[in-house]
Amino acid sequence: MLAVMASSFHTVAIEALNLGEADRLRLAAELIDSVEGPADPAWERAWSAELDRRAAAADARELSGERRGIAWSDVRSGVLKRLAER
Repeated sequence: MLAVMASSFHTVAIEALNLGEADRLRLAAELIDSVEGPADPAWERAWSAELDRRAAAADARELSGERRGIAWSDVRSGVLKRLAER
């Protein structure tokens, strides 16, 4: 039984990894949603307020001429480089 499950997992994983980036992200979100519990309204309000605060702070920094955020491609490259050095 476990061998069949492992084989099924392997097949699904290979198929998932062959999807385009947008579809992989959608699939990941769906998988995460499938194991999370019911939504917590208080947490959602707090997180929404935090996102608004961060967006306002980023906008204020941009307007003042401060350095903007780091591009995802640069962050990703740095993380992959550090992981490869391990």
